[in-house]
Amino acid sequence: MTHEPCGPSGRIAARLAKQVERALSGVDLSVSQYRLLAYLSEGPSQASTLAERLIVSRPSVTALADGLVERGLVSRRGAEGDRRRVMHVLTDNGLKELSSADEAIERMLGKLANRLTESQAKRAFNGLDAWGKALDAAIDAALADVVKPA
Repeated sequence: MTHEPCGPSGRIAARLAKQVERALSGVDLSVSQYRLLAYLSEGPSQASTLAERLIVSRPSVTALADGLVERGLVSRRGAEGDRRRVMHVLTDNGLKELSSADEAIERMLGKLANRLTESQAKRAFNGLDAWGKALDAAIDAALADVVKPA
């Protein structure tokens, strides 16, 4: 049995991203807001680090965080030992919103997976995990390049 692709991979990824965007609209988050909350779930972070991880400018992160601070999903506080450094922290409400967003995306993926055979669905989810590992490795490599000692 040969595999017949249903389109170039980039187009499929874009279509899947649109489905994620639709799922997030149900919990009143944009994809960018969701990504910022997801990174903050790993621990407090400065705007410059968030900008590097999200691959956006620092002013873009600040604007994005402003909206999340207004909604009570993120707070800002001085870093321990250096109050001049501002850290972004996920609040309890932010963690609840992130969980709701995760659930909405899982429901969407589940609905799509229901259109596949069990083995196809398993391969699809394993493929997502593999892409996640590749993305994490690429981000880690990019961050390592940014913080290399001179």
